[in-house]
Amino acid sequence: MKTKTRLYTTLILFLSVSLVFAQEQKFTRADTLRGSITPERGWWDLNFYHLNIEVFPESKSIIGTNTVRYKVVAAHQTMQIDLQEPLEIFSAAQDGQKLEIRKEGAAHFITLLKKQVPGDFEEVVITYEGQPKEAVRPPWDGGITWQKDENGKHFIASSNQGIGSSIWWPSKDHPADEVDSMLISVTVPKDLMNISNGRLRKVDTHEGTKTYHWFVSNPINGYGVNINVGDYVHFSEKYEGEKGILDMDYYVLSYNLEKAKIQFQDARRMMEAFEHWFGPYPFYEDSYKLVEAPYLGMEHQSSVTYGNGFQNGYRGTDLSGTGWGLEFDFIIIHESGHEWFANNITYKDVADMWIHESFTNYSESLFLDYFYGKEAGQEYVRGTRTRIENKLPIIGRYSVNHRGSGDMYYKGGNILNTLREIVNDDEKWRKMLRGLNSEFYHQTVTTAQVEDYLSQESGIDLSGFFDQYLRNSAVPILEYYFSDDQTLNFRWANCINSFDMPVDLELGKNKVRVFPTTKWSELKVDQKSELKVDVDYYVGSLKVR
Repeated sequence: MKTKTRLYTTLILFLSVSLVFAQEQKFTRADTLRGSITPERGWWDLNFYHLNIEVFPESKSIIGTNTVRYKVVAAHQTMQIDLQEPLEIFSAAQDGQKLEIRKEGAAHFITLLKKQVPGDFEEVVITYEGQPKEAVRPPWDGGITWQKDENGKHFIASSNQGIGSSIWWPSKDHPADEVDSMLISVTVPKDLMNISNGRLRKVDTHEGTKTYHWFVSNPINGYGVNINVGDYVHFSEKYEGEKGILDMDYYVLSYNLEKAKIQFQDARRMMEAFEHWFGPYPFYEDSYKLVEAPYLGMEHQSSVTYGNGFQNGYRGTDLSGTGWGLEFDFIIIHESGHEWFANNITYKDVADMWIHESFTNYSESLFLDYFYGKEAGQEYVRGTRTRIENKLPIIGRYSVNHRGSGDMYYKGGNILNTLREIVNDDEKWRKMLRGLNSEFYHQTVTTAQVEDYLSQESGIDLSGFFDQYLRNSAVPILEYYFSDDQTLNFRWANCINSFDMPVDLELGKNKVRVFPTTKWSELKVDQKSELKVDVDYYVGSLKVR
């Protein structure tokens, strides 16, 4: 039997907003160059990359080129390309002409000689090499992981969310502009394979090496591009999905094949549940891949990486404490959920990272809902509340590459679950989630766009709801008292003045929806009864008299 999650109707830990300002972070010019649409980024729109590299495992180094094709949006003669030390850009060229490069930290400003005419498509070829930063604690500390497997063969992978794609390849390292398509050519020792995003076009064999050419036909965010080098074996299946037959490919180290054939059955279950809730898998043209990696895992587009030890839960543990978290492989479900929220719908600014992580955290409970029933999903999401800190707002600072609070995960999931309760129509809620992935298909978005869409489709003004839960760290408290046996008085406290969320109550045997504001309201009741707030709302309650 699953352990019932305790009903949190007492005060929930909260801190005043003043604490947020006391912990304000200082930002540098480097943060601005990384996190903003600089003049040297804004005038050109990415069209195509050809990343062509060779990986040298023994020296832990990379050498190669990136051909950047772009459309000129406005006249300008300086382009910003990003590459982080200790990697070095050795040259940049356009139409065979070598170009001058001015370096400022990771930002490289390339002076173009050819007149850039709006509407034209142009190319710049970047040549680079060096030893990229080695990841110390991947995937949280990004870079390249250089390991060896149990047979002593090289096992190498990239992971760079947060730190950026420019940690290992030169790029326009800002999420607002996704490249429309991409060719990834990776040369590795001949006894190894490289698995990257998209579909494998061909393999070239050379003396001592092989080059794997992967083509991505859909827009892709920079941090979603990856390499995975190892002694891989491959198996696959066909999935009859909403848009037809989807190729699902699996790559694991040779000695893990039998374990993977059993554990990776969760990938098919994931696809069934998430196509139900979110709509068609967004990258049928590029297939779905699950690739074993030497770290826990990441949401690389169409090339999801996996390192959860072929076991259920999160490294074998249940993050919710309810028992339900052991019914699925956390990494397969969570990281694949990002195909819809992160890879299909991508934030324009890392400050809006909640769009990726809150929806994907919530997808875990929806997976359980689909296979085990609604209450299973509800117990799971409520169970994760013990991991919420409520110290800082979920949204970060814009234009300086600053993500918000880690509460974007567990609190974010509970916020969305609360919104489901407000909508109070599960089919309508499913339609809204699917609608998000349709309305913003293959797009970069802002929080404002997501908020406006959800307000419009729900028919409810959610501005106060999102201001409270995303931009304020405090948890709303429903204060109440009975002034006589037939009069309930209630209001929202510990919240912004505009917070006016409806909430469902149990009054004895009766259920009622009330519409509190921050001012006292009254409700006539049949008789004075014990009051309980619907436990699926992420709020506190307090009887004040």
